[in-house]
Amino acid sequence: MIRSRLKFTIRNLSEKLWIRPLRNAVLAVLIVYVAHLADQLPLQDLVPDISIETVEKLLTVISASMLGVATFAVASMVSAYASAGGSATPRAFALIVADGVSQEALSSFIGAFIFSIVGIIAVKVGFFGVAGRFALFLFTIAIFAWVILTFVRWVDNIARLGRIGNTIEKVDAATREAFDHFHASAPLGGRPVINFPENGVDIYSDELGFIQHIDTGRLDDWAGENNAMIYVRSLPGAFVDPKRPLATVVTRTEKTVLDLDIPLSAFVLAERRTYTNDPRFGLIVMSEIGSRALSPGINDPGTAIEIVVRLSRILRDWTVKQEGEDAQRPQLERVFVPPLEPGDLLEDAYGAISKDGVGSVEVGIWIQRSLALLAQLPEAGIRQAAQVQAKLALERAERELSFPHDLARVRRAHDAVSKLKLH
Repeated sequence: MIRSRLKFTIRNLSEKLWIRPLRNAVLAVLIVYVAHLADQLPLQDLVPDISIETVEKLLTVISASMLGVATFAVASMVSAYASAGGSATPRAFALIVADGVSQEALSSFIGAFIFSIVGIIAVKVGFFGVAGRFALFLFTIAIFAWVILTFVRWVDNIARLGRIGNTIEKVDAATREAFDHFHASAPLGGRPVINFPENGVDIYSDELGFIQHIDTGRLDDWAGENNAMIYVRSLPGAFVDPKRPLATVVTRTEKTVLDLDIPLSAFVLAERRTYTNDPRFGLIVMSEIGSRALSPGINDPGTAIEIVVRLSRILRDWTVKQEGEDAQRPQLERVFVPPLEPGDLLEDAYGAISKDGVGSVEVGIWIQRSLALLAQLPEAGIRQAAQVQAKLALERAERELSFPHDLARVRRAHDAVSKLKLH
């Protein structure tokens, strides 16, 4: 079983812009070598004799065109990245860069260029016989067809990449995926905990930064070897300093000195937050997009309303999913993880956009409607947090809106929340 930290590292590497081009460059060289292996087979009299000039011309066409296409692809992607940072939020940049279609297109163009250059050199030095030239000819036709299909697919994708709607969808998907790691009965695969032990050894980090990932499997293995229990105190997304405990270790042995280097290494710290295991970060980014849409320079309340609706759907779907399924059993018996606090989630989701959208009647109404949806859920924590946020949004509206008709509309929308009683 692959460690969660290794999977986290592999995923981060796969999102780097240079990984796929490097992979395709290596494959291009290997393909040329595989074509040469055809000369080792008894195929000299069975395959057509493709002239050196024919293969060379095909490879020259690819080499001359792919370099220009790759340059055009990079320019288009940079433009899309700038558009995403300007119209949405700079925090969405990582998701745009990780776009799989664009990365695959760029790597295909670079790989085809390297294949053609290596192929031309090999043909010029007489590296191929009759069978080898025929194999190289077939590979060239296949790569040319693949590049054409990739280019057509990429053009359709680049037309939407960086647009506000596409960026919102990417942040939405990343946030939902992060929420999947926090099932109420098994957050991060561990056992849920509300009260932390008073006795125990706290784990601290000398670094200053955000927690990006916690390898709870590594924590569980270490706890089993030392007959201990580990209580995680800081979740992914938390900003930690040398005085904030990452976890608390409660041992059941007579050991007075514990080697805490291994459990400390299970916490991955960095300068910025990521979406992978941090659903609150996704909510914050969604809220930032909505707040920027309400700025005077953009003035797009429709986007803000879409964000409000999406936020309610994300939180509702996560809550309903946990209630509708059988309780997920913790995979780790010695690691305790605190669940996500509903109040923090709704503050991250609605706090900023409620403040920045207080002057918009339409946004204020939709905030009340989306919170009314959450206030109807059976889960008490979400219901209470939704009512708190709805009340705060109404109080802001009462202080900001001066026209009686506008204020009355917001109050009517709030009635749907205030009439719901907590059970």
